[in-house]
Amino acid sequence: MSRDITSAVATALNASELQPAIFFEGEFPSGAVRIWTGVGPIDWDGKTWTGVGVLLGLGALEETSDVVASGTTVSLSGVPLDLVSLAINEARQGQAGRIWLALLSEDRAIIADPVQAFTGRLDVPEIAQDGQSCRITISYESRLIDLSTARNWRYTHESQQVLHPGDRGFAHVTAIQDREITWGRG
Repeated sequence: MSRDITSAVATALNASELQPAIFFEGEFPSGAVRIWTGVGPIDWDGKTWTGVGVLLGLGALEETSDVVASGTTVSLSGVPLDLVSLAINEARQGQAGRIWLALLSEDRAIIADPVQAFTGRLDVPEIAQDGQSCRITISYESRLIDLSTARNWRYTHESQQVLHPGDRGFAHVTAIQDREITWGRG
């Protein structure tokens, strides 16, 4: 898929040194977590992002022309053990996660508009520890994963009452389902 890029990004891509950055925003019950792959805090999009340096790891980000439910992982290493229970208690399936790819100028200013590379929902967290610290890896899935989920909705009076109590639109569906109806001239 082709994308339009700004002249500032084109100039940065042609420079002798390229300074890429990755931004991650994850929604959790206690609030949003915003981290990026640099060192120290940086302001972008009206928000302050915490730099975690090389401690942040990302899984593969796939982009295809097919309608495919692809996912990725976000991992943070070097997490102290006392914060592990917080990470476990805060991870909720279905919470939003977003990843942006950006370019930085020499003075750490973000060039033009970062590209949103992934948007998905939290699937499962995984924790691996070695005694002093641990690595937390959270899997995110595309919303397209819902296409493979069976729906429990039926076109019955009972299902309609769950959504719209008092609606009688499906009240006679069971009575007419096996009835032979002749339309037009007999």
